[in-house]
Amino acid sequence: ELERLMIIDCIADTHGHFPKLEGGDLLIVAGDLTSNDRIDQNELFRQWIKKQSYKKKIVIAGNHDNLAQKGFYNNPESNNLYKLDYLCDSGTEFEGLKIWGSPWTKTFEGMNPACKAFTVDTEEDLAEKWALIPKDTDILITHSPPKYGLDRTIDQEFVGSESLKDWIFIQQPKLHAFGHVHESYGIITHQTIQDINFKITGKINDKLCRTTIVNASHVNELFMPVNKPLRIIL
Repeated sequence: ELERLMIIDCIADTHGHFPKLEGGDLLIVAGDLTSNDRIDQNELFRQWIKKQSYKKKIVIAGNHDNLAQKGFYNNPESNNLYKLDYLCDSGTEFEGLKIWGSPWTKTFEGMNPACKAFTVDTEEDLAEKWALIPKDTDILITHSPPKYGLDRTIDQEFVGSESLKDWIFIQQPKLHAFGHVHESYGIITHQTIQDINFKITGKINDKLCRTTIVNASHVNELFMPVNKPLRIIL
């Protein structure tokens, strides 16, 4: 009997836009859910996700989701009502795959003080968050990208997490989905990260990593909803 393929749709940084989705097995929403983080905006988001036809729908928060940090999505009964799983340094399982979600990102110069939910100031602080991720995780969902992995800003700076990149290199989950850096939307293989990493640091990693890396930001750097949800078949 042939192993059934799993259809996974990834989206992040919806910022109040609610695109039409095709439906499938698993939906991943990787943070920055609303346009202005009001209660009514979060309610619209929950109504939207409730209507989506997936067997499992996983949501994490991002740096714009202050209400989430205050506990808006912490009620399991409410989450069941809206048919979503909310992960915050926590995990779940789906059809034999172990899934972990973490919302943390690092602050940056000029950051809007109203958009600092789930942020820390140093890479060391981030590394403590990644240390919580179980080593046997199959699907990792973060808001932060890994360094050199779809994290290049419009100023051509790589702003992802070095320690998250290291975790991905070592543990090799099947899929890593995130957003945050709107202008680096896309899918790459981890080998591409190795190549970029080598060009920049001169260090080579001889361990081929087969993780699929997905920056699923729905909006671009101008906050226009131009990017389609990204479909992954596992």
